[in-house]
Amino acid sequence: MAAMKGYFCSKNETLYSHNHLLLRNLSVVAKKPFPSSSILNKTKSASLRIRSAAAEPEQANSSGNGTSTSQVKGSGTTARGRRLLKIREEKRKREFERLNNYPAWAKVLENACKDDEELRAVLGDSIGDPELMKKRVEERVRKKGRDFHKQKTGSVLAFKVSFRDFNPLDSYIWFELYGSPSDREVNLIGSVIQSWYVMGRLGAFNSSNLQLANVSMDFDPLYDADKGFKVMPSSFHDISDVEFQDNWGRIWVDLGTADFFSIDVFLNCMTVLSAEYLGIQQIVFGGRSMGDWEEGMTNPEYGYKYFKI
Repeated sequence: MAAMKGYFCSKNETLYSHNHLLLRNLSVVAKKPFPSSSILNKTKSASLRIRSAAAEPEQANSSGNGTSTSQVKGSGTTARGRRLLKIREEKRKREFERLNNYPAWAKVLENACKDDEELRAVLGDSIGDPELMKKRVEERVRKKGRDFHKQKTGSVLAFKVSFRDFNPLDSYIWFELYGSPSDREVNLIGSVIQSWYVMGRLGAFNSSNLQLANVSMDFDPLYDADKGFKVMPSSFHDISDVEFQDNWGRIWVDLGTADFFSIDVFLNCMTVLSAEYLGIQQIVFGGRSMGDWEEGMTNPEYGYKYFKI
């Protein structure tokens, strides 16, 4: 009995010493400071870096071998999208430069083209390109001299012909140009009308002697000079100087005994003249006043010009 009592006493002492040691260790641990949040964050960042470094070789291998493309993130754009973006950016830059660095004279020309068909035809597809516009205008000036703003050298449109109580013995013939003629154009149209009058004065427009009009030249036709000599002459009687006020011109005529086909000859000459050289909008036979014509106004400062016949 005494032996058993001694055994239990020694066992209790051992448990007591063990518990006492455990309590002492817990008290030491409780006295130590708890790790701060910065230390925890650093530890977490280090752990993530280690994990990502370990994952990079695997991703590189998988993307290189073509086995796992879903893990590789792209730029989010396609080649076509990048090209369109670049085109839009270049267009935006060009528009900005056009609005901010566009020459003032080029803007004036563009605005003038809205109401001026002739100027629009001169510039053509160069509108928007100042250098090309300048080149077109310089070329126009070389062709037509200083009057580059006038109607083009020739008109692609046929002029209109009308008659207003035309008396071949006492009437005006009016012609409207696209713009006020230059001195060169006045001399050109005046020379044509003068030649027409000289031929009429010499009896060129005589339908009574048209021996070769309807004869074929393939069989060596014969001309009867005596018949031509005996035909009654028909010639112009008189004509005035060619006058211009701005874009309107006129001549007074007395066709005398000349036949009416002299008018056809006149219109044939004016048709080629308009198409090749100066451009005519319309020709009117007869009438006392056209446009804003002012009788007696002969001052060159107000647009009056004339050609002496």
